[in-house]
Amino acid sequence: MRSLYIAATGMAAQQTQVDVIANNIANVNTTAFKRSRAEFTDLLYQTERRSGVAVASEASALPEGASIGLGVRTSAVRTLNIQGALTKTGNSLDLAVNGRGWFQITGPDGETLYTRAGAFNKDANGQIVTLDGYAVQPNMVVPPNTTEIVVNDQGEVFARVENAVALTSIGVIAVVDFPNEAGLEELGGNLFRETPASGDPVAGIPGANGFGAIKQYYLEGSNVDPVKEITELISSQRAYEMNSKVIQASDEMYGTISKGLR
Repeated sequence: MRSLYIAATGMAAQQTQVDVIANNIANVNTTAFKRSRAEFTDLLYQTERRSGVAVASEASALPEGASIGLGVRTSAVRTLNIQGALTKTGNSLDLAVNGRGWFQITGPDGETLYTRAGAFNKDANGQIVTLDGYAVQPNMVVPPNTTEIVVNDQGEVFARVENAVALTSIGVIAVVDFPNEAGLEELGGNLFRETPASGDPVAGIPGANGFGAIKQYYLEGSNVDPVKEITELISSQRAYEMNSKVIQASDEMYGTISKGLR
């Protein structure tokens, strides 16, 4: 019986769905986390009667055929890059992109990586870095004795040194966008890497030409909706149980056949 294999693929698919939901729920409070969604497609079909084929020389073509599917498989786990809610923190180096755009980060191997999590800080040399110590591009160093850091909507970063009236410019935070954000490779640590699927990064000015503005003193929250995730978890659990019932029923049918042959 094909039903055993078909139901097994269904159980595997629902297990993948539960794994994705579990990761979403685990990151409900992760800064700038983007929820994922599992996508499924049906498998090949076995055709027993092909529609449009005549069964005899004088007969009309069959109006309908008979094809039986062989189950389901996971086709993708899609990252949904929907804006999360902005939360005010009061930290001068907490930055959020309100709209499209990604911060650029220098990774551990010198590779340019990308993030939406703008919880930045200063290292021992005053350089602006991520919480893991990776430098924000372009490199910016806060002068000693800085009493205030100001970042405007266009990403321009200024420092007030001691009690100076004028602000000192120390750089501009660069943001980029991608033709296909869903094609970025997730590395963990709120970091992403470009891939052939994402396309090349397109640099822009925050707040202009479709790029989001930089909001100082704010962080972007996770876009996970806990209620929606729990609802989908219950649905996946029920689907898993139904597939297990199919396996149980098929096993009983096999048992009936084997008993009748004794």
